[in-house]
Amino acid sequence: MQVLIVNESKHSVPRKFVNEWMEDITAELKKRKVLKAAQASRELTLVFLDKKPAQKINFEFRGKDYATDVLSFDSMDPSSFGELVLCPEVLKRQAKEHKLTYQQELGYMLLHGVLHLLGYDHETNEKDAREMFGLQDAVFEKLLKKVSR
Repeated sequence: MQVLIVNESKHSVPRKFVNEWMEDITAELKKRKVLKAAQASRELTLVFLDKKPAQKINFEFRGKDYATDVLSFDSMDPSSFGELVLCPEVLKRQAKEHKLTYQQELGYMLLHGVLHLLGYDHETNEKDAREMFGLQDAVFEKLLKKVSR
């Protein structure tokens, strides 16, 4: 997957980590037959925003008046996989709450966003939530083991 990073936040983005993590996500989801080769060859845009603009977008598209960790947007462009909007401030806070590093939390939310772009949804019902989070946690654990070697 080609990754385009747009950083409009005041926080630095660990670009090397993001690119390597996305390669690992792509490989693992292809291996699990969740991601097709044609999808994996498309471009994914990652946009990093500060809290206020992230809150505005969350309100505009979801009716939720707070900054959230990740938002996913499908694309009409057939060469694009979609777009993920991430808020580093929220990710840093959640990393502390989850006892993860910032990069681990970022990796988890990148995976979460990619699964949304593949059609997984945890907000529809309990069965869909179990399916999405089961896959997400299994892939995340596998990727964490690979990174810690």
